[in-house]
Amino acid sequence: MDDSLRIVCPHCDTTNRVPAARLNDGPRCGHCKQSLFDAHPMVLTSANFAHHIDHSDIPVVVDFWAPWCGPCRMMAPVFEQAAAQLEPQVRLAKLNTEEERSMAIQYGIQGIPTLVIFKGGQEIARRAGATDLNSLIGWVRSSL
Repeated sequence: MDDSLRIVCPHCDTTNRVPAARLNDGPRCGHCKQSLFDAHPMVLTSANFAHHIDHSDIPVVVDFWAPWCGPCRMMAPVFEQAAAQLEPQVRLAKLNTEEERSMAIQYGIQGIPTLVIFKGGQEIARRAGATDLNSLIGWVRSSL
């Protein structure tokens, strides 16, 4: 039985296979050799969004945000801290809705920040508004 997980590299977008039992061992990308997890949210764009959502076997939490949004800026350090606590079981990513307006429209983002959890290529949970670290981690874990 193959117990490997598909993990998309946040640096070069290459899909890697990582044995589930080795997920916590600091896996590196087979293509660019960089760490697959660095305890920071990755940046998504319209160019790489679908690949990361559809080809990742771990859940991906996307923060739809904008640089002019006060609550988004307030929540940025919280999201950063959550990445350090949730990786490598969950990937955290940010999508700038100001630069990627078509993505915001496609996913029906009406207010920011909006957090969306994707698993197996499908949206499984959504939450709008800024939140604290414990609430964010609790929401992610309870949604999975």
